[in-house]
Amino acid sequence: MKIVISAALLFTLGAIATSAWAQSTPVSGTLPYKDCIRIDQINEWHVVDPRTAIVRTGPYQRYLVKLKASCDKLGIGNPGLMFIPSQADKATSPLRICGGVGEKVRARDQPGCAIESVSLIDQATFDGYRDHAKYHSVRTQQPGKSP
Repeated sequence: MKIVISAALLFTLGAIATSAWAQSTPVSGTLPYKDCIRIDQINEWHVVDPRTAIVRTGPYQRYLVKLKASCDKLGIGNPGLMFIPSQADKATSPLRICGGVGEKVRARDQPGCAIESVSLIDQATFDGYRDHAKYHSVRTQQPGKSP
């Protein structure tokens, strides 16, 4: 007994497999949701150069943020570095930056600059970038003391 599989059936099965794989694989340069920068928990950032920033949230999560273009005024003024979620992020995850399309950073006098990628980095890499950074901001997570 011969089993005949039509070309249309093979194409359909291939399309389903490809679609399932694409949905489970993050876009290049983006982080999975659980690893994204929580912008409400940023306690340290450094602008290394006009296309690179590093960010720390909490004691252990450190990120490298690469920009698509040169943003010369990042780090200047107060606030010196702000993250702007994409329109899609605002609807689904407004306090997270994952490196997706439409996410930006900006400073007070700097128009939004598109984020190229966001990646997790280790402590040694973070320290190396921090030592060469041009602008800095550090907030402690220590509770304030009442008078």
